[in-house]
Amino acid sequence: MATVSVQFRYLTGLKRKIFRNARILGSWDPTGRFSQNCSETHMADVTAEDGCPGFTATIRFEESEVGKTFQWSVRLSTLSIADVSGVPTEVNDANKADRVRAFQLRPAGSDTQVEEYYFTYARRLGARKVFARGRSGKPGLRFAVWAPNAQQVEVVFGDPANGYIADDGNGIDPSRPPVPMATGTDGIWETAIIPDFAALEGLSYMYRVKNAQGRTVYRTDIFSRQQIGRGTQNPRGGHWGGGPSSLDGTKSCSLVVSLDTVSQALVPPPGQPVIRIPEGDFWAHEFSPGLPVPSRIEDMVIYELHIGALGFGKARPGNLEDAMALLEHLSDLGVNAVELLPMSEFSGIGWGYGDSHHFVIESTAGGRDQYKHFVRECHRRGIAVIQDVVYNHFDPDADRAEWAYDSDTPEQNIYYWYEGKSSDYSSPDEGYLDNGSTGFTPRFWEEMVRHVFVSSAAAFIEESHVDGLRVDLTQAMHRDNVLHADGRSVGSANQFGAKTLREWSRTLRLIKPTAMLIAEDHSEWDKVTQLPEAGGLGFDATWYAAFCHNLIGDSDMAGGRARLLKSVGYGDDRPLDMSQFASVLYDSKHNKIVYHESHDEAGNSGGSMRTMPCAANGAALIGAARAYAEARSRVAFGLSLFSAGTPMFFMAEEIGAQKPYRYDTFMANREDIAGERAGNGAQLFRFYQDAIRFSRRHSAVRVRNIDIIHVNNDGRVVAFRRSAGSDELLVVASLNNRVFDGYVIQTDPWRLPDGEWRELFNSGAAIYGGDNVGNDGADLPAGTGRIQIRIPANAFVILQKT
Repeated sequence: MATVSVQFRYLTGLKRKIFRNARILGSWDPTGRFSQNCSETHMADVTAEDGCPGFTATIRFEESEVGKTFQWSVRLSTLSIADVSGVPTEVNDANKADRVRAFQLRPAGSDTQVEEYYFTYARRLGARKVFARGRSGKPGLRFAVWAPNAQQVEVVFGDPANGYIADDGNGIDPSRPPVPMATGTDGIWETAIIPDFAALEGLSYMYRVKNAQGRTVYRTDIFSRQQIGRGTQNPRGGHWGGGPSSLDGTKSCSLVVSLDTVSQALVPPPGQPVIRIPEGDFWAHEFSPGLPVPSRIEDMVIYELHIGALGFGKARPGNLEDAMALLEHLSDLGVNAVELLPMSEFSGIGWGYGDSHHFVIESTAGGRDQYKHFVRECHRRGIAVIQDVVYNHFDPDADRAEWAYDSDTPEQNIYYWYEGKSSDYSSPDEGYLDNGSTGFTPRFWEEMVRHVFVSSAAAFIEESHVDGLRVDLTQAMHRDNVLHADGRSVGSANQFGAKTLREWSRTLRLIKPTAMLIAEDHSEWDKVTQLPEAGGLGFDATWYAAFCHNLIGDSDMAGGRARLLKSVGYGDDRPLDMSQFASVLYDSKHNKIVYHESHDEAGNSGGSMRTMPCAANGAALIGAARAYAEARSRVAFGLSLFSAGTPMFFMAEEIGAQKPYRYDTFMANREDIAGERAGNGAQLFRFYQDAIRFSRRHSAVRVRNIDIIHVNNDGRVVAFRRSAGSDELLVVASLNNRVFDGYVIQTDPWRLPDGEWRELFNSGAAIYGGDNVGNDGADLPAGTGRIQIRIPANAFVILQKT
């Protein structure tokens, strides 16, 4: 009987061989339907044309089955899992989470039918290095771009001295002719292979697109790995007379770069050629003996860092060179994780929450090579790197990037979700979706758009070696999508937003099972931290804003929370709602990132300010006011650090930062971290240093167990126990302005073990600027759930059971 052959290809897009033993299974099984119990066919190992590992198998079908639709999937082994699905992508149906691919069998022809699955698109699109079969000879270059509505696409090269191509074509390098592209499957346009990649490396380019309406537009490469612009200026389609150094990277030409090499030096010597070394050589000495990098959420003490807010005293935003210089300070401080505000390419000077090129490291910060140097140096110091990423919207000024990429018609705006047709609305913008962020909702129902987010995350983890990712405002993706016209909820967008996050977390777990995945999610939806197999989104932990609002409470968003620090800042003896705070303190055990200060609450949200000014109700921080502010700030940090969550704090808190940190004025309000550490902030820094080191020495602090054994609203006291095996700690904190002599804590006997409890830490010690009132390291007896203790004013003490 005549047969038809189909070749299946599974392509990873990642250079490291992390998969093996791949098997294909499909609905051609004798059962006639697809299931994970279908018979399997071994797939042969191959090296794909992108130089990455892949797998292939050929299946023969009876000719009578031509026209039928079949489903298929791949199972494989990873470095840590013996048998797992290798397809994290779900079917493109809002109501289904099946992970299968589908194809229709075509009649036999001159070419064998090929069905491909790309695990990541990290090397599928963009300016790609392409190897010949067998990898003999020099690699070539192939451009590929997704533009499903375009009538014609070409690659045009820019003048490297200019870096920009105007709407009329000014800026095109006349010495290099355009390269035509041909459309293929899935709306992807590709060039033929151009010989000798090395000879073309460093060229600047754009795509010249004849869009759906026949208008010629110039577009950057969304899958670019580097933009030539390193400034903030936007020519807005006009002629550009400047150079790349002042040109905004989001609007500038993309660059042809190799993903297989890294600059040997952080900053190459002026006038000298850049020496590039193989990736493998660069990462060969990534870690230091005796300085392990944390790989569990519970083990981290996180320093939230905005690199752009470094560079005190300089006329430019902070950059990765400044961040490298800060690492000695962070090592001294004792933190073992740093969380970076977004580093993907964004327009202008800002926080970075809204990106245009998710595979590009922000050019003004130093670019991808310097970013890798920073990650490597962090790892050498035992510091994990958590990277903020943003998927709920694109850069609000996405001209030349996502906006209207290949069509002027809103419903064909391929990177943005649009409901219905533009003719359905009185204004075309009404068909887009809002979600509480600062831009329209991405088109999550489009698999290619989901892959922009998934594959760029894979590149962060695999290529840049980051240890985890924090996703901005995830409820905007899975809960808050509404029609711009009337605010009605669009359920399918929420479902596809959740689908995006499930695919994202599955992919990253396959690449790096220890990747630490954090969601900024304020929905309290329990599915956020459940496994995708259980219908969850797959995160390890969520930001816990309620903790901050109860503990600090200066933000207008704190509403009816306890607002402890805000209240004590008034200086009187009013009772505090310690009971409400105790509730969130207890809930910190449920996979939470807790913080007393983050970038959102340090002056940007209404009413908020830095911790020190808040603790004194905005009074000038001199004399007694500063002493009170520091003491209360020490308590705030201690309650976060010794909670059952993973503690995080915003940059410069450790030296008593006072200036408001806002998205539009941070350049004018940068803190002199080094100067304050040596001056007014020296004692506070010492406190942070000792408290962090104490927390890292005690296993009781690095587990989720917590028991609130005492709460006193009138006295402003809370006491809680942390325990892990033989390590038993009792934390007693007071925000009272008076010392308690002989304070009695009485609880159930089983909640406070009998025996001696020794004071090990006192935030009111003289070395931290306190009054040196406490228990002098004494052993205090406890029995039948009762202990008597001296509690310093505005301080906390920690006791350990001996």
